[in-house]
Amino acid sequence: MIHFTCDCCKRIIDAEVDMRYVVRMEVYAAMESVDAGDDDDRDHLSEIQDILERMEDAESDRIGDEVYQQLRFDLCTDCRKRFLNNPIVREPAKQLNFSEN
Repeated sequence: MIHFTCDCCKRIIDAEVDMRYVVRMEVYAAMESVDAGDDDDRDHLSEIQDILERMEDAESDRIGDEVYQQLRFDLCTDCRKRFLNNPIVREPAKQLNFSEN
């Protein structure tokens, strides 16, 4: 039998009792479109070839992770709720306590 553990709190998820949730994420570099009118004389095929050659270098794994990553996490019910309430883990705004003057 396959055993699952919550990737957030490390609690074992019992398939017979608990619900398991899967979160899939893609993180990739945003490529902005370039105005074609400014660079009509560029050799785009040559630029693509240069990029592919650089990716074949020894640092290709590091370059690849900087451009694209696909992630997968298993969450328990409690961690799913926390994740959906704050998916990018923003610090909550500090509450100011004003006196009643």
